[in-house]
Amino acid sequence: MPKFRVGVIGIGDISDVYIENLGKYGIVEVIGCAGRDLRKAQEKASRHGLPKAYSDAAELIADPDVDMVLNLTVPAVHAELNLAAIVAGKHVYTEKPLAATLTEARPIIELAAAKGLRVGSAPDTFLGGRLQTCRKLIDEGRIGTIVGAGAFVVSHGHEWHHPNPEFFYKPGGGPLLDIGPYYMTALLSLLGPIVRCGGMAKKTFCQRTIETQERFGQNIEVEVDTHVTGLLEFESGAIATIIASFDVWDSELPRIEIYGTEGTICIGDIDPLDGPNLFGGEVLLRTRETARWKGLPRQLVSNEWERVPVVHRFNESSHRENSRGIGLVDMAYAIVQGREERAGGKMAFHSLEVMEAILESARDGNFHRIESRFGRPAPLPADFPDSEAIPCPVRF
Repeated sequence: MPKFRVGVIGIGDISDVYIENLGKYGIVEVIGCAGRDLRKAQEKASRHGLPKAYSDAAELIADPDVDMVLNLTVPAVHAELNLAAIVAGKHVYTEKPLAATLTEARPIIELAAAKGLRVGSAPDTFLGGRLQTCRKLIDEGRIGTIVGAGAFVVSHGHEWHHPNPEFFYKPGGGPLLDIGPYYMTALLSLLGPIVRCGGMAKKTFCQRTIETQERFGQNIEVEVDTHVTGLLEFESGAIATIIASFDVWDSELPRIEIYGTEGTICIGDIDPLDGPNLFGGEVLLRTRETARWKGLPRQLVSNEWERVPVVHRFNESSHRENSRGIGLVDMAYAIVQGREERAGGKMAFHSLEVMEAILESARDGNFHRIESRFGRPAPLPADFPDSEAIPCPVRF
């Protein structure tokens, strides 16, 4: 079996999840890591049994033994490092977003295409059992033609639990660009590309107060909008609403609903942070057969939702147990098989263009046309990666 040698840049807590998960798949091998501190990189490498610890990102990118770079750094440097890796001839898989701005993201996609390299991007949670079950229901026509959708990602921010929450409230942050990509990517993977969008936004609080112990009572100056509403028109004709907020104390809204001519799919959670940012969870379905009305005024015969069995793998419903990294694994198989990767750079670029356009619309009051397009990702087989046959031996 071919094996891609992966170098990890960024050694925060999420790197442990990625490194452990990637160790389960024979097509990839994590050979080293780099951070801003060599000593910490050495500790991380030792903890996971990695043969190499690099002094910095540049040394890792320059290593000829590295075939693929996994970029887990902060969004502000995503563009710089992703582009440097591509210049060096490496495939790239990056944490979201692809870059902090669309202007920075464009050369990443263009140069990779020119050099015949692949770019993949988180989130890959849409490959989890829950959203793949939703995809199966849509593809089977269980809810008919898609009319529209709603996505709701609302909470009261991160200063109450995160030790260093400033970047959530600085340029490149905010609810739409922080946790919004999980929801936007879920919609894109289910419904395809967006052709037009508009938005409204506001900054409710000029300051946020940190509530975690080490920095309790320190104030953060808020520099971004923290309550955003977007309207989305899909190429298919479906229309959707997305609300992303750090200004909401509580909500009983579902995380995502998909509305069809013959039924509705609902993803609902009690915890406002538990939605498409996780791989698993419950899928609810209501169709013409299970939602009949009688009499005047209208009265439901039954208010029960059908709980659809989730048969796909990657169905974890816990922040502590998740499958981050399957997008990278799928990209490795895609390279060998000569097909499109599912968590691809083109969809990540499209998502970033849409989110930027929503925020720009909030400033100028106009609807914005979306220029980029991507191919709707193929469904993930329920037995992935067992279903991925390697057609011939490949050496790297």
